[in-house]
Amino acid sequence: MTSDSDQGFSIELNGEPFPIGDDTRLVALIERLKLRRGRIAIELNQSVVPKADWEGVRLKPGDKLEIVNFVGGG
Repeated sequence: MTSDSDQGFSIELNGEPFPIGDDTRLVALIERLKLRRGRIAIELNQSVVPKADWEGVRLKPGDKLEIVNFVGGG
């Protein structure tokens, strides 16, 4: 028997459909996207996710994720 996480599913990432594979953890997605943890903010289903909670968050089908990457400049 297989579960949804074995098959993968899609979420909405910054307004676009995005396929999620076997690992549904938020931190796995951050690593997959090669984002630096110290320079991003994440909103999941219209709620900001504190960095301290990222390890425990599992994504589900239909989740809406917004990731803002801070870029320095001058």
